[in-house]
Amino acid sequence: MNRLQIEKLMNPYLDHLQPYPFAKLDQLFSDLAPAAAKTRIALSIGEPQHESPAFVVQAISDNLHRVANYPSSAGLPELRSTIALWLKRRYGLPDIDPDTQVLPVSGTREALFSFAQAVVPADRTALVMSPNPFYQIYEGAALLAGATPHFINCTDESALLPDFSSVTAEQWQQCQLLYLCNPGNPTGALMSLDQFRHIIQLAQEHDFVIASDECYSEIYFDEKSPPPGLLEACVAMDNNDYRNCVVFHSLSKRSNLPGLRSGFVAGDAQILRGFLQYRTYHGCAMPIHHQLGSIAAWSDEHHVQANRQQYRDKFAAVLAELDGHLPVMLPEAGFYLWPETPVSDTEFARQLYAGENVIVLPGRFLARKSGGINPGENRVRMALVATIDDCVEAAQRIVQRLEKG
Repeated sequence: MNRLQIEKLMNPYLDHLQPYPFAKLDQLFSDLAPAAAKTRIALSIGEPQHESPAFVVQAISDNLHRVANYPSSAGLPELRSTIALWLKRRYGLPDIDPDTQVLPVSGTREALFSFAQAVVPADRTALVMSPNPFYQIYEGAALLAGATPHFINCTDESALLPDFSSVTAEQWQQCQLLYLCNPGNPTGALMSLDQFRHIIQLAQEHDFVIASDECYSEIYFDEKSPPPGLLEACVAMDNNDYRNCVVFHSLSKRSNLPGLRSGFVAGDAQILRGFLQYRTYHGCAMPIHHQLGSIAAWSDEHHVQANRQQYRDKFAAVLAELDGHLPVMLPEAGFYLWPETPVSDTEFARQLYAGENVIVLPGRFLARKSGGINPGENRVRMALVATIDDCVEAAQRIVQRLEKG
């Protein structure tokens, strides 16, 4: 069988997928050699580098014998109950049923992607909307579901939030699924409860599903003002069954456990019933020892508070170095900086790589052209996930590069 014959057997929607941002980054640097005299500092990928909680690792280790058991797609009842209690504490929810409104998942990346396959009809007239720039899984999920992505620009004029006023009534009517990201990746911007309520009203009016990616919700700077969430907004408008609304949360950023692949989906019981049915065929049930480790993680806030403090310290130190040299501000939440660049974002990334061995991600790789612009152009994403010393060193090298012109 030749390659052409093989391609004819593949899902034709695969042809619509763009290379992932990091593949684009490799291509951007393909003709360059990094500054050999300087150690590499990667600010490009959002992989937490803080130490994983020892008590979670111990819980996993203590239960390794559970590899002898198949996990269920619905997860352990005690994990669902632990998650429900966390949601009540964190968002002040009066009630959430762990048996019908909570579903543990093996990584929110996988869940965000497969969710579209479960809720979106394969129809190119169906729209799957998302912020722009955006987490690339949203686009891939829309395309592989047979729908059409629609990107809502996040610019300075809209406070780096999606400009929902740019969406027409006809487009809302075509919308089947709206991905939100709060806090935003890469912008760090936060939607307010009023903005959430407005979108919930639109979802009920036009009958589409809201999938709120809240995986960065536990990284913020004021302990008294945690980011609001979609389910919290539902309760504020007496939508106590969370109709049309689901949220996605993860232990990757909150608890520095990206390799655990542990998260959950919560909200509308009817939607979750269908998603669970899909997942019984799709697979990806979380291993039992991972579930027991997850119970330990969701039950503790001390390590999460300590994690936030580490990010506060890094942001303060890095912004002090960049002050007066690069247009950048403290985000409202999350662990990314989203500065404007003095030259094109791709050229700036090339200069930092070749001259300083610092890797940042060009903003255009995280966005698509919409409304005549690519809102990621002339910005870069910097993930402050490395040690504070490395982050400060990276900032100093960036300033040195800027001073060289």
